[in-house]
Amino acid sequence: MHVGLTRIAALFAAFFVAVVVLSGSAQAAVPSVSAGGSAECALPEATDDDSISILVRICDRRDEPQTPVEGVTTIVEDSSGQVVGEGTTGADGTAIVDLPGTAIDNLGQSFTVRIDEQSLPEDTQPEVLERTVAINLDSDQSVTFPIGAAEGAGSGIGVQAAQLFVGGIVFSVLLAMAALGLSMIFGTTGLTNFSHGELVTFGALAAFAVDQLPGAIRVGGINITVAVAVVAAFVLSGVFGWVNDAGLWRPLRRRGTGVIAMMIVSIGLSIFLRNVYQYLAGAQSRNYSQFSATQPWEIGPILLTPKELIVALVGMAMLVAVTSLLQFTRLGKATRSVADNPALSSATGINVERVINLVWIGGAALAGLAGALLGLTQGFDYQIGFKLLLLIFAATVLGGLGTIWGAIVGAFIIGLLTELSTLLVPAEFKFVSALLVLIIVLLIRPQGLLGRAQRVG
Repeated sequence: MHVGLTRIAALFAAFFVAVVVLSGSAQAAVPSVSAGGSAECALPEATDDDSISILVRICDRRDEPQTPVEGVTTIVEDSSGQVVGEGTTGADGTAIVDLPGTAIDNLGQSFTVRIDEQSLPEDTQPEVLERTVAINLDSDQSVTFPIGAAEGAGSGIGVQAAQLFVGGIVFSVLLAMAALGLSMIFGTTGLTNFSHGELVTFGALAAFAVDQLPGAIRVGGINITVAVAVVAAFVLSGVFGWVNDAGLWRPLRRRGTGVIAMMIVSIGLSIFLRNVYQYLAGAQSRNYSQFSATQPWEIGPILLTPKELIVALVGMAMLVAVTSLLQFTRLGKATRSVADNPALSSATGINVERVINLVWIGGAALAGLAGALLGLTQGFDYQIGFKLLLLIFAATVLGGLGTIWGAIVGAFIIGLLTELSTLLVPAEFKFVSALLVLIIVLLIRPQGLLGRAQRVG
């Protein structure tokens, strides 16, 4: 059983480092983020302060290479329509508009970036004149207004939907890892673990602690410090899961503590760990040393950053590895057997306690990896897991409690719906739509989409 987990960890580490090295090599070889573009029409470097800035770029794609459009006025408005900042593109076609307040003040807010049409040169017309930016990150946000896009390019709403879909896929992969860990623990122990969000936070904090160690780790001239930090967070989170089970949950199981009492204990553990995290790491938002302001690639009208691609690939690889482990190995069969009937599993020679302990290690490692990668894409604070907990529960319940594929399917539905809903509702209300779908589905199918109906009583 331990061999299977060791192989998964080793394969993950090798895959993650390889993807980071290849991505870093590709970035070093390409001076511009635009296919067929020039380095002169690139986003400005991120600002080094506590505020969030909107980085606007306007390039004319009718030229080869692309040429920057100078002297265009850009206006940023908040959700109430009040102007909060203005900027004018320079010779490089870029403008920087600082949002008022600190990064924390603007998280969760939505802003509209629009172009003053009167300031555009003659015969110059972007695809769209305004874009909505949801501030889910505590780093600067980039907005591109391409001119002269190829025929057949999407309309304004289509481009926004496609961009949100890409972001939704990345978020769904991370949500799926966290939800799968929660579902595995619930399936084998029956525990509804309200401290699961703190396992996510632990991964982000562990990666940050390793990232902040003196010096940098390089392979072939490529800085892989963050890659090593994420791998370390994955391993340390697994160890933390073992400590949780051995120090608290196993003694409670041996005492015959009911699942309701254990659920209440998990709430207390969540509050305790959250306060410990705040004491150790502080309340401010954090960013890793790398990938905080990477230039995006342009795929048609869609912007994709290297870190988003890395996170999506690593997350998908981990989901495939874990589901394969659960489906085709002896450990997976033993886990599914314990989830179905612990007493019968014990009677057939399966070490139930050992299986549960390994599930805690694997579930915590998945949650910690999700937290580390989430911190890589959007930064984090000591409450990152607590904020995500409701969506993790929603994904797990929607797909079917205790089911492997249910947690993954539910996570992708919740993740995509959460992001795409911002087309219709303000960003601060995007979680509401996902929870509304959850309520509707549970009224129609209480066992979840892939769960089995069971008779109670």
